[in-house]
Amino acid sequence: MLGGGIIDRIRARGLYAKWQRPESFDRNLIVIGAGSAGLVSAYIAATVKAKVTLVEAHKMGGDCLNTGCVPSKALIRTARLAQQMREADRYGLEPVEPRLDFAQVMRRVHEVIARIEPHDSVERYTDLGVEVLQGYGKLVDPWTVEIAGKDGSSQRLTGRAIVIAAGAEPVVPPLPGIEDAGYVTTETVWDAFANLKQPPARLVVLGGGPVGCELAQAFSRLGSQVTLVQKPAQLLPREDAEVAACLEQALRREGIEVLTGHTAVRCTNQGRGKALVVEHEGAERALGFDALLCAVGRRARLAGYGLESLGIATEKTVSTNDYLQCLYPNIYAAGDVAGPFQFTHTASHQAWYAAVNALFGEFKTFRADYSVIPRVTYTDPEIAHVGLSESEAKVQGTRYEVTRYALTELDRAIAESSTEGFVKVLTVPDKDRILGVTIVGAHAGDLLAEFVLAMKHGLGLNKILGTIHSYPTWAEANKYAAGEWKRNHAPQTILRLLERYHRWKRR
Repeated sequence: MLGGGIIDRIRARGLYAKWQRPESFDRNLIVIGAGSAGLVSAYIAATVKAKVTLVEAHKMGGDCLNTGCVPSKALIRTARLAQQMREADRYGLEPVEPRLDFAQVMRRVHEVIARIEPHDSVERYTDLGVEVLQGYGKLVDPWTVEIAGKDGSSQRLTGRAIVIAAGAEPVVPPLPGIEDAGYVTTETVWDAFANLKQPPARLVVLGGGPVGCELAQAFSRLGSQVTLVQKPAQLLPREDAEVAACLEQALRREGIEVLTGHTAVRCTNQGRGKALVVEHEGAERALGFDALLCAVGRRARLAGYGLESLGIATEKTVSTNDYLQCLYPNIYAAGDVAGPFQFTHTASHQAWYAAVNALFGEFKTFRADYSVIPRVTYTDPEIAHVGLSESEAKVQGTRYEVTRYALTELDRAIAESSTEGFVKVLTVPDKDRILGVTIVGAHAGDLLAEFVLAMKHGLGLNKILGTIHSYPTWAEANKYAAGEWKRNHAPQTILRLLERYHRWKRR
């Protein structure tokens, strides 16, 4: 699309008619929000020598650095080590119960955040050429952002283009009694638990999506008695049933009580203490807790920065077109606030489109490409997926073939006593074109990258099969999955002829 269509230009002219357009602009780009999408947008603008201002009301790095990806993965690593100590007999060693200093565990989590923090800091982005303003940004008109500084100052800046990257926040279900009983969210848990000498003795995790499952397993391994409550009939509703069942079995083996198909009704805080009351098949049950962790999802931050005054449409996210433009073509949205995915990597991915379209859209614009989006759940076993799942293919009526390779056959998995899981590949019938891949098992997220690359660039299973993989590595699982497909599609007629040929040659 070159410079936008004529109809789009006419429509835009009508939208802007009631606003006074600045004669010149203070900035080429103003970015609201310094999470993944905002940081990448500002980085790209500075790289191409645009004048860019980045506005952040809280902490640089957004949710991923401060309350999401980074702290959770740090905690998961410690929890995994604790579990490995308990299961040391799998490796010929004497199992031991780890001596836990939970406060030290949480200190390490915050130390990890502090070590990564400079990557997203004000100083780094200032050195890159980005003006960073710490305060609250609010749209005044399609080109003007008013910034209320944390020091009480206020200023207005005009930008030729604006990127909204305000992120998302945890959802807290409106349960009767929840405020009185108290709760933590996936954001507040890191500070709320920071000074505890021991993890909560009884932890109820409300929500069986990826984050709920990850934290339930981690805190269980660190000593909490965990009950995981999920309203849908299975954990990880986006995954195939067999994948969710594999994880549920693993959680149950580790002593986590998994309650799927249970609806949270209310919280109580009297008599015997705090409890979450759940309902299942008409019967109620009270789950006593010392801490309640809400992990039922996140919603886009849509209020407080002027969308309403400009009439920019919002429902669950900021409404955008294929180019990530809002109602006003010079205003873009990227990351969690734009949807449809809530992954750090998709926020960064969208940021490229938003920034490039914002800065160079008069010459060429690019449709955001969501054709190959990977996702990973960092539990044990790890679960990684890209493309179509088998359940999605059935719903859509897409014809497919399934090829499976069990990790019980992989030499490296056997050597590491980590054979749980499989690689499942969906392909076009009788062709090696990959429709989707699900990997369950150790290092699943890392293994998935090869399939993501293959799908992005149109490479089939034959290309993976023809690529040398080091022995013995986990990555060989991908090659062996491709080999399974090849064996299933061996040319039987030619093989029979070859058998006759070789028999003749022996005469």
